Amino acid sequence: MTLILASRSPRRAELLVAAGIAFEVLAADVDETPHPGEAPEAYVERLAIEKARAVLALRPDASVLGADTTVVIDGLILGKPADAAEATAMLRRLRGRVHEVFTGVALVRAGRVDSAVERTRVWFDPMTDEDISWYVASGEPVDRAGAYAIQGLASRFIPRIEGSYANVVGLPVAVVSSILRAEKPLRLSR
Repeated sequence: MTLILASRSPRRAELLVAAGIAFEVLAADVDETPHPGEAPEAYVERLAIEKARAVLALRPDASVLGADTTVVIDGLILGKPADAAEATAMLRRLRGRVHEVFTGVALVRAGRVDSAVERTRVWFDPMTDEDISWYVASGEPVDRAGAYAIQGLASRFIPRIEGSYANVVGLPVAVVSSILRAEKPLRLSR
């Protein structure tokens, strides 16, 4: 059966390629607005399932992998910044603090949904306003949950993580591999 990644993220595709997992890409467009009072774990899992189901409707013969990643601090979900001002505000909130990154993954195929949520804690150094201005001007915060890319320029500000590095990049590959190997319906939460 064909595996389809329901995501436009080049980072997710790179992680799957690096892990030797064969797939096609067919991105899904779903409303990514959190529901009122929705917990971050429920939010990313719901979006992963919705993305996978949207693509499965187009390719019912396939197994579809959906994923969604968000950054959380003080209970606040930080999605992708709309502009430089929002990226700056997000980075000011994160600097010098520990936050969490959640990724929901879902494998959906005819009659079956397997899903999981991975959590990683990330420590940020105390960035100066000049550091933040430089980083935002680099353009890297665009299209990144929490306005940063751990695998890029932001790596200089992240001294420590607890959990999966791949999760922070956007796809916990070990969890995906577990889901792909599962014979029974699976729901993991770490």
